[in-house]
Amino acid sequence: MKRILLMVAAVALVGGMTSCKPKQSAYRAAYERAKQKEVAQQATAPQDDVMPVSNEATRSERIQAAQGEDATNLRTFSVVIGSFQNITNAKSLKERMVAQGYKAFLAQNEKGMYRVILSSFDNKADAIKSRDAVRSVFSDAWILQRAF
Repeated sequence: MKRILLMVAAVALVGGMTSCKPKQSAYRAAYERAKQKEVAQQATAPQDDVMPVSNEATRSERIQAAQGEDATNLRTFSVVIGSFQNITNAKSLKERMVAQGYKAFLAQNEKGMYRVILSSFDNKADAIKSRDAVRSVFSDAWILQRAF
């Protein structure tokens, strides 16, 4: 008799556990609907060919060419790919970029941070184009506006 009760309890437990199992097809269907909705929203969003210059985030700092660097390379808007407190780390990144064919140089702000600058421009639009072009390699690239 105990065996029969034990068997019935085991069958009930197994049946209860399998009936509450979520179905993957329900999750897949919800995922597909959400994906279709996202694609539809992207397709209906207006596409602008005009580059928004004023909406781009920039950081403004008083910077100067680091010791031993050519100050004529530093313009109003610069594309920064690295920022370091330690000059050894900054020089290491700069040397790697020069070895890869970039014309990188170092600048230092008034707080002592070393900025590894990949390119520098007189206008913001050119700096944005340059930053966007290098973002495939340097995803953290940003624009620094030189304060005088």
